[in-house]
Amino acid sequence: MLSATKLKEVCEQRQTTAEELAERIARGGFEEKEAASAIRNWKKGLFKPLPRSEDVRRLAEALGVEVSDLADWRSSCRYAPMSARKVRLVTQLIVGRSVQDAMDILKFTRKRAAPMVDKVLKAAVADADEQQADVDSLYVCEARVDDAGVRLGTKRWIPKDRGRAHPIRKRACHIHVTVTQA
Repeated sequence: MLSATKLKEVCEQRQTTAEELAERIARGGFEEKEAASAIRNWKKGLFKPLPRSEDVRRLAEALGVEVSDLADWRSSCRYAPMSARKVRLVTQLIVGRSVQDAMDILKFTRKRAAPMVDKVLKAAVADADEQQADVDSLYVCEARVDDAGVRLGTKRWIPKDRGRAHPIRKRACHIHVTVTQA
């Protein structure tokens, strides 16, 4: 996936504008005007339209860098059966660390969320490895957890004395991990 911060940095270093890059990545069904608008959005972090791998490759050629210098690799687990608050405790431990350090920390962390976060991290590293990135220089640039609400199929009430009912809120979350090259 294209990294907005890396694209912005490389464009500032090379002193190129979106219009100059648009000439290079224009393709069938993607005219220069639309391409310039797309590049401006990608620099801001808005991925509308979603950049294809072909677009990222053409951007890298136009800027004179490798594809891995513009990319980061993401992985996510949706509707993980844990509270977001509890998973955030684990993800805060690994942000900004190298991938190997993060895996070691997760291996010895005694929290229920650690194995799930470890699986998501390994999936992101596998995606980077598949796209010929240097796995030894990867680090976790972002690890965030979003609340997914109450899990479906869970009982909503537990009966109590004198006809009362207390709610049961079994929560779910979305875990997102992003790795990039140093």
